[in-house]
Amino acid sequence: MKHSLRETMSKAASFSAILFGVVTIVAGARVLLGENPGYDVYFPLLYFNTIMGAVYVLVGIISLKKRRVGIHGAAIICLLNFSVLGMLLYMYAPNGVVAEASVQAMTFRTVVWVALFAILAATNRARLQR
Repeated sequence: MKHSLRETMSKAASFSAILFGVVTIVAGARVLLGENPGYDVYFPLLYFNTIMGAVYVLVGIISLKKRRVGIHGAAIICLLNFSVLGMLLYMYAPNGVVAEASVQAMTFRTVVWVALFAILAATNRARLQR
C-alpha cells in the first residue's frame, strides 16, 4: 500500500470513528431527553451506547496521533461491542426486554468497529513492513 493511500485510509477510519461517535452520542441523548424512538428502550443498553459514543470519539482522536494506541482502543471497542451483542442475542425473544431494533443497531455498531479496526491495523502493518 502506498504511503499516501495508507495515510488517507488511516485518517478516513479515524474521522469515521469520530463521526460515528458523535452520531451515537446525539442519538442516545435524544432518547435520554425524552424522544420516543418507536420501540421499547432497554435503558442499560442506551446508557452503554451513549457512553461508548464518547469512547468512539476519543479513540478516533487518539488514532489520528498515535495509531498503535488507536488500534488497541478499536480492538477493545470491538470486544465490548461483541460482548454486548452476545448478551443482547441471549436476552432477545419476541416478547423479551430487548427490541429487535436494538439487536440490529448493536450488530451494525459491531460490524462498523470491526471494519475500522481492520483498516487501522492493516494501515499500521503496512507502515511497519516498510
